[in-house]
Amino acid sequence: MVLKLLRIPAMLFFLLCLSNYRLPAPFAQNTPAEGEMFPELKLSMPQKMEQRDYLNVDRSPFLLSEVDSEVLIVEIFSMYCPYCQKEAPNVNALYQAISASPEIKSRVKMLGIGAGNTSFEVNAFRDLFRIEFPLIPDADFGVHKILGDVRTPYFFVLWKKPTGRQVVYSRAGSIGDPEAFLELVCARTGVDRRK
Repeated sequence: MVLKLLRIPAMLFFLLCLSNYRLPAPFAQNTPAEGEMFPELKLSMPQKMEQRDYLNVDRSPFLLSEVDSEVLIVEIFSMYCPYCQKEAPNVNALYQAISASPEIKSRVKMLGIGAGNTSFEVNAFRDLFRIEFPLIPDADFGVHKILGDVRTPYFFVLWKKPTGRQVVYSRAGSIGDPEAFLELVCARTGVDRRK
């Protein structure tokens, strides 16, 4: 009888291991928190020339520190994530708000990293949701693992410092109102949107 009762938890544990289940973000060990320095990442070059120019990178792989901006908003997304799909209009509106502001458009940039997504999947997501900022594939989950296997969508706001990029925002879920989020980004980084 006791042996039969032990089979159930053992079977559940076995199935859990087979399913490649990831612990939710609160249990992730390596997720960069606000106030910490963001790890240096090697990323593949965006395929489109205008996106390379936007980031001001010219070699592949490029280092995140080579992106030419004071502030970098990084979204970890997946093509298959329904929450990421729902969030696409918000990130598009955020990108448009940044691009429309001459005071900040060269100082604040955006970058998406497709967790577990190939170039084909990233391009399909870009085309389907008309994403204008660079999206980079992370087909082998390498970057995703470095960042603590975060849930998607996950947003980091990184502020350039002499020693690297400091995390000033680190959260899963929606950014909410894009204008309010941009105000938060500017407030935390000291970027002035006024003329």
